[in-house]
Amino acid sequence: MSWHQTVITLRPRARGFHLVDDELLTHLPQLGYYKVGLLHLFIQHTSASLTINENADPTVRMDMESHFNHYVPQNQSYYRHDYEGDDDMPAHIKSSTLGCEVTIPIYQGTLKLGTWQGIYLGEHRDHGGPRKVVATMQGQLLE
Repeated sequence: MSWHQTVITLRPRARGFHLVDDELLTHLPQLGYYKVGLLHLFIQHTSASLTINENADPTVRMDMESHFNHYVPQNQSYYRHDYEGDDDMPAHIKSSTLGCEVTIPIYQGTLKLGTWQGIYLGEHRDHGGPRKVVATMQGQLLE
């Protein structure tokens, strides 16, 4: 059993849902050494999220953003936590709803995502900045 861990800093993105597979994989060349295992990704922020969803049609990402903005609106009178702006508390709720981690199987040096699956960064702040993701791989190495 072999383990590898690294912290990846994702470039800043606009508010919304973004495919980040390619950016993550450029920082994980060690993935190619694993015969079978798991990649665990954990985002170290409370106003962004990680999830897996449709990777082909960009309208899915737009619809996700529209839905969550409707489901968790800004400027609600019952929000008390607004020290960093009107998008602050809604960003925390969206992050908790979607989650801060994903785990993906590794097989023969590649991620075993489904044909239409991609890793999304949910950026829930208007100006979130760079986001740090802890990537931990564990598994059996290729011989």
